[in-house]
Amino acid sequence: MAVGGGKILVVDDEKKLAGLVKAYLEKEGYQVVVAYDGETALELFRQESPDLVVLDILLPGLDGLEFCRRVRLDSRAPIIMLSARAEELDKVVGLEVGADDYVTKPFSPRELVARVRAVLRRGRLAPSGEPAMVRGPLLIDRGRRAVQVEEEEVFLTATEFDLLAGLAERTGQVFNRRQLLSLSQDDYFEGYERTVDTHVKNIRRKLREKAGDWDFVETVHGVGYRFNAKKKG
Repeated sequence: MAVGGGKILVVDDEKKLAGLVKAYLEKEGYQVVVAYDGETALELFRQESPDLVVLDILLPGLDGLEFCRRVRLDSRAPIIMLSARAEELDKVVGLEVGADDYVTKPFSPRELVARVRAVLRRGRLAPSGEPAMVRGPLLIDRGRRAVQVEEEEVFLTATEFDLLAGLAERTGQVFNRRQLLSLSQDDYFEGYERTVDTHVKNIRRKLREKAGDWDFVETVHGVGYRFNAKKKG
């Protein structure tokens, strides 16, 4: 990891915007590499192993969604998506393919830097030596930031891991969306609440693939969510 906070890959075909984001991030001490298309970005990702990716959706050639799908085959590196698209469906699709956050253009560079800092901080706050949590067939290891069901690893993004771990630590307690987000980050940004449902949907789907006869995250209608490991039926 680079001195000053980490290495970030910025991917955007708008060169002026990419340069502006790069300048703000470098001012905060991050090492930044830039790509202007998806194929080059994928090559740089493999070569540089960045700690986080700031990724535009609308890219020439390989678009941001496909880039995200390919990276998520074997990497948990956090991804913050950028796009001029403001429709809710586009945001949901971005989160479903593995993005951790979504920022709509035009945006404040300072807010983007703050979101980068928040996402990176979540990944670095994992306590060392803390005992793993066991909930039925589910094991959550905060130290390794790893999740297993029946000894099979479940591949979660950084945000998905933090939301699941936060719920599991307080089994049975009901959280609304804003409270749930507070379990995984110190900073709050307008719009984060709308991402919670998609992240929870992803968590449920991934856990169900390994433990089809178990449910772990329960919806409390009109309120939010709680962790409740139980067998179906």
